[in-house]
Amino acid sequence: MFKNDEYPFGQEIAWRPNSKWIAESNLQRFMNKHGITKYDTLYQRSIKDAGWFWTEILNELKIKFYQPYSQVLDLSGGIQFPRWCVDGKMNIIHNMLDKWQGTDVQNRAALRWESEEGDTRILTYVDLNREVCRCANALRYIGLGKGDAVALYLPMIPESVISFLAIIKIGGIVLPIFTGYNHSAIATRLADAGAKAVITTDRVIYRGKTLPMKRNIDDALKVVPSVEHVIVVNRAGARGLHWKVGRDYWWSELVSSQSMKAETERTEAEDTLLIMHTAGTDGRPKGAVHTHCGFPIKAALDMYHPMDLKPQDTVFWITDMGGMMGPWQVFGAMLIGATITLYDGAFDFPTVDRLWMLVESHNITHLGVSPTLTKELKKHGKEPVQRHNLSSLRMIGSTGNPWDLESWNWLFETVLNREKPIFNYSGGMEIGGGIVGGNFFKPLKPGAFSGPVVGMNSDVVVEGGRPIRGAVGELVIRGPWIGMTRSFWKDRQSYLDTHWSKFKNCWRNGDLTAIDEDGLWYILGRSDDTIKVDGNPIGPAETEAVLNNHEWIEESVAIGVPHPMKTEEVMVFCVPTPNAEQDDSLRDVLKKRLVDQLGKLFEPREIKFVTALPKTRNGKVMRSLIKAVYLGENPGDIGNLENIATMDAIRQAK
Repeated sequence: MFKNDEYPFGQEIAWRPNSKWIAESNLQRFMNKHGITKYDTLYQRSIKDAGWFWTEILNELKIKFYQPYSQVLDLSGGIQFPRWCVDGKMNIIHNMLDKWQGTDVQNRAALRWESEEGDTRILTYVDLNREVCRCANALRYIGLGKGDAVALYLPMIPESVISFLAIIKIGGIVLPIFTGYNHSAIATRLADAGAKAVITTDRVIYRGKTLPMKRNIDDALKVVPSVEHVIVVNRAGARGLHWKVGRDYWWSELVSSQSMKAETERTEAEDTLLIMHTAGTDGRPKGAVHTHCGFPIKAALDMYHPMDLKPQDTVFWITDMGGMMGPWQVFGAMLIGATITLYDGAFDFPTVDRLWMLVESHNITHLGVSPTLTKELKKHGKEPVQRHNLSSLRMIGSTGNPWDLESWNWLFETVLNREKPIFNYSGGMEIGGGIVGGNFFKPLKPGAFSGPVVGMNSDVVVEGGRPIRGAVGELVIRGPWIGMTRSFWKDRQSYLDTHWSKFKNCWRNGDLTAIDEDGLWYILGRSDDTIKVDGNPIGPAETEAVLNNHEWIEESVAIGVPHPMKTEEVMVFCVPTPNAEQDDSLRDVLKKRLVDQLGKLFEPREIKFVTALPKTRNGKVMRSLIKAVYLGENPGDIGNLENIATMDAIRQAK
């Protein structure tokens, strides 16, 4: 479908590796230890001998077991259901907190926090361990223990991390819930996991306003009888909260009075510690199941090797504990003994330079953003960035959605001075980390990934599982990795249908992907959203990029709609700029632009104008919802929809 001069192909290298950084990297030290001289040699060995690789990673990260494993990887149940660290006993909290006590690490900052109002708090590894023990004792006091699911519905405050670690410490299962969900979405997830308790806050403060949190939990619990306890952090000095005696507890009264010492439950290495709900292709959330020796190890590897996080570094990923990157940064950084930073508020409030102020004041080395956020920051120009000393940054990571080139280049030039890299990083809740990402060993082009993360046997394929290069295909994984979900919670068949049914013995991730002439990788959108016109696939992100680069268009979304002859055709919704004339003349200009750049076959059926697109609360455009609404179908779970009025805008668009 693509010619070699069309994006993502034919681009120039924008960033090249620094030999000094490579020589000083964690990954180079690992290679030297094993007598490996080239990165590509290491990568090939990591996917061809998974047993060797993951054994050495566990050793490299100094993961301690109560009882050693007899076999690192057992594939007797098939590639779909591998067993890891067989017969091993290990609680990951022992490796994140317990083992650092009495060492030099204990006095290092584990967690730095800043609120929108400017309040700050720093917890060393000693401090954090004490607070986690208090919380663990509180959970045990109200009758919770091994195997119990406890939900977190908390903003990015210290208690979110303390609770997260304490639940795991007692052998429980963490159920993190995105803070933007309404009561219906919360109830669905609580019921699916059979949660016994919820930890939440009274309210959250955002852009200077208080927004309800506990009220959403109260409404959700009307239909979830399994929840017996609700622990409430007083974040906003709340008054007038609904309170159920015998069920509800104030954190300050229940937790703060507990002992600062607590035993860590001696769990099996493959005991479940985390359930993370994905959207599900049928609209029903699916719970990805993760274990002590899975997700945490994968997260730490990805930070330690490709991103080169060192113990003296500080990582700050703009995320939520209900998304993959929230647990990911906690697991990864604390297994290494590094520092994480949390911020609870808007990133351009009360001043537009708030994010850059945070980077400077907390000496952030590893910053994680999304293309959507970057686009918003770009609107404020260079001046807010230039007010601050950002020299502490070693790299910027990117997750969430594909880049538009203008935003990528702005970030690279304005924030990183074209000297330091942007590492794209993409995987998912079911992955426990990245499938593809950036690293300090490979050059980069705008919007590109360096390639597969070490240990990930990734490929791009077309029908029949045939590899393809120089064109667009599906992202797959051909071998097991330690961070993979062990299945979906109580839904083994959906797990198989979602990830293993299309390509034999290959994990299908649902991403539209390409590898260019220099071996660099690009994710262009969800393959589930792929538009197939007369048998020819096109990614919605590719169509949208053509439109979004027009001066009169703020943003757009492309979907595939049924056509009697061509199977599907392109349908587009655009948000014009305020000064644009929303008439047929603009439609004609945009159609011509698409035909000129993508070909006549991909000329859209219609271009409709709207004032805003339906998005999740963290800024992702909801293509599947837009398509369902336009076609008059059931949109499925809309709990993460930021503004329900945008659904009507799609229905009424002209």
